[in-house]
Amino acid sequence: MNRKILAILHQEHSTPGRLAHRLIERGFSIDARRPRFGDTLPKTLDEHDGVIIFGGPMSANDDDPYVREEIEWTSVALEEQKPFLGICLGAQVLARNLGAKVDFHPEGLVEVGYYPLRATPEGEKLFDWPDYIYQWHREGFDLPADAVRLAESDTFPNQAFQYGPAAFGIQFHCEVTHHMMCRWTTRGHERLTLPNARPREDHFEGRAIHDAKTQRWLDQFLDYWTGLMQPADEEKLSQNANFLAK
Repeated sequence: MNRKILAILHQEHSTPGRLAHRLIERGFSIDARRPRFGDTLPKTLDEHDGVIIFGGPMSANDDDPYVREEIEWTSVALEEQKPFLGICLGAQVLARNLGAKVDFHPEGLVEVGYYPLRATPEGEKLFDWPDYIYQWHREGFDLPADAVRLAESDTFPNQAFQYGPAAFGIQFHCEVTHHMMCRWTTRGHERLTLPNARPREDHFEGRAIHDAKTQRWLDQFLDYWTGLMQPADEEKLSQNANFLAK
């Protein structure tokens, strides 16, 4: 059986990074599509086991047709209850689809580099979270109605949430490889001058200290997330729905 994950990317040379390696190890193939450059999105996820929307330099508030299309298309995954993961921009796309606001920090602060992360009591039930996580964003999102906050921080309170049985949004970047960090801090060096951004050297020092915990969290998350795709789907979705209702 061909197990396939739809990966929605936003730049010509973007990759799913470490997530691709982890998913391939678990027996999945990656169907990478870039709507910004003309790729179409499927009308149904019958041929996909799950979907991940990755980050990008654009905003979920942009009027570009492909941004609006992604926000509307997210309903396909939600209605079919296919496992969904939104990362940074992808989480903001999910939040917008669910009617929540995406906006800049009221004081103009950003998170670019490593920052503290705190799991909520609901988040602690699911995973062992890292205490510092890699960020690269200027905007954040409000918590959608009926969503459960799983992790938070001081600057941008909503760092991770779950909506329904199988949809997750995370503000931080768990997919970044060393090569990606080198590219981002070089090509996006202007972000390092924004208020509250960390200097370039701190990114690599932080990776040496904190990345092992990020990888452990990612493995736990992917085991849980892909577990929702197994034959016991209905039972697991029901158990998850009961958890969210508590």
